[in-house]
Amino acid sequence: MRVLTVIANPNPRSFCHAVLERFSAGLAEAGHEHEVVDLYAIKFDPVFRMEDFASYVHPSMPDDVLESMDLRARARTAVRGPLRRLGVSLLLRGKTPREIATIIHDHRPVDAKAQWEKVARADGLVFVAPVIWLHFPAILKGWFERVFAYGDAYALNAEGWTGRVRGRVPLMRHEKALVISTTLFSEEDYKAALAAPMELIIDDWGLRYPGIKRVEHVYFYGATIADEPTRRAWLDRAFALGRDFALAPDPVPAHAG
Repeated sequence: MRVLTVIANPNPRSFCHAVLERFSAGLAEAGHEHEVVDLYAIKFDPVFRMEDFASYVHPSMPDDVLESMDLRARARTAVRGPLRRLGVSLLLRGKTPREIATIIHDHRPVDAKAQWEKVARADGLVFVAPVIWLHFPAILKGWFERVFAYGDAYALNAEGWTGRVRGRVPLMRHEKALVISTTLFSEEDYKAALAAPMELIIDDWGLRYPGIKRVEHVYFYGATIADEPTRRAWLDRAFALGRDFALAPDPVPAHAG
């Protein structure tokens, strides 16, 4: 399989990076192709800005939706300076709303587009990060916001455009996603209350609903304060997760469905 791993930890000497090293070794032993995106190392900008709305304009949108967006006016006001606005006006002259949507989508931010191309090439996705407020760190949360865009990760059918969540159409065809979370708090705490909301948002909404076939979420509990034998055990587990990536089961949480 072609596996893309996204890691979000600013410290290259962190336990997350040690996990990544052992996981990568396991993937290599199993013969998988592997690419790593270190969001802090590449200085990925997680902030969703005005230009990112271009990622959420797509020519597949219904005619009435494209008409209501008034894309011609939006495109003119999105650029600064009279010469640029004139250039946009000339570029869009005579174009239909669908043609304008295509142009806008093609001009979405290049960093987010490049990240999506990495995602699209992969068969499997892996995310390695500490838990921050029962979610991913902000840099990885922002990566999802800017990269998993309309027309790429998902679309909406007619029901979706009336505001019904069941109208969300999955577009991703990846075989598997694996989330590896390092925690401060205990396994008992996560199983009692903390894991369920995380998995609802990250696993179900962020990964299963866009169409990923199998999602596995692994916790290295108390990694922040663990002793050396425990850490070595977690690193052995990381290696096994890489080696057995294509074979690992998909435990479906009780709340999913």
